[in-house]
Amino acid sequence: MTHARQACAAPLRLVITGATGFIGTAVMSELARVRGEESGSASLHLRVVGRAASRAAAAGDEWVRADLSDPGSLRECCAGADVLLHLASVIGSDERQCAAVNTEGTAALMAQARRAGVGRIVHLSTAAVYGQGPHRGIAVDGVAPAPVSATSRTRLAGEGPALAAGAVVLRPSLVIGAGDRWVVPGLGRLLEATGAMWGGGRALLSLVAVGDLARLVVRLALGHGPDGGSVWHASHPEPVAAGALVRALTGRGILAPVERDLPEAECLERLAASGSRMSPRQFWMLAQDHWYDSAGIWEAAGCTPGPGPLACLDEAGFWYREYMGRAGLG
Repeated sequence: MTHARQACAAPLRLVITGATGFIGTAVMSELARVRGEESGSASLHLRVVGRAASRAAAAGDEWVRADLSDPGSLRECCAGADVLLHLASVIGSDERQCAAVNTEGTAALMAQARRAGVGRIVHLSTAAVYGQGPHRGIAVDGVAPAPVSATSRTRLAGEGPALAAGAVVLRPSLVIGAGDRWVVPGLGRLLEATGAMWGGGRALLSLVAVGDLARLVVRLALGHGPDGGSVWHASHPEPVAAGALVRALTGRGILAPVERDLPEAECLERLAASGSRMSPRQFWMLAQDHWYDSAGIWEAAGCTPGPGPLACLDEAGFWYREYMGRAGLG
């Protein structure tokens, strides 16, 4: 069911957490674009929630100092709001810290949203809640979630209070584009450690360009799409082969050309011998199928998924080359 917002005089009051993060930055840019195109419809009032003032806060109309690990600081952050975009999370190995933000902080924020009567909530989770593959074109919960990291365990736990509050929960898989400090850099580190591509690059991966994901998030925020209390995969509908991703990156000078192809087992041996900080689990994320059926959310939101995630590399190439150069990769 679609709940498109009708034009009216009052502004749509939107609260956003995680506005300074990789995805949050792209969402703020998309919101700015939408505001620039406003004509005859309700304007947006953006309230940025964060621990410190930032450029993202300056881009909003209002800034509220709050910390997800301190539930008391969240009081009134959703007061008077129509929409909550919860994009903030902690990524790391400290289970207690992750739980404080991703689970307990989310629960506290959702309680505030319910108390304030927020009508629309979009909550960002991750397809990493499924754990290690192979996963081939699965529907939501087509396999039982089996998270293997502190981050994914606590983000899965955080989905519960979000769903109870009526959120549309999004599970993107691998997000790429300017600002990505994990997917492409991690791939570069694995290739550097192994000196080869693995298994013919056949693994099918669910990817999404950060700008396309931002368009989807904003579309949902503006009232289009499914009812709340539901979980959706949020990658591009068409998976990308790992080898095609590597070729796209080497063709744009982001990564060095890969001359060899070796079996996965031999690449794992090389990874172990290299002393790389990349783990076997991270290797298998890119060496096995991790493909999640994501067509439904784009259809439900009436949002075109775009030409595919690799198309974003033309625009993001400069950022990646600069970042990879600083990291000694590429």
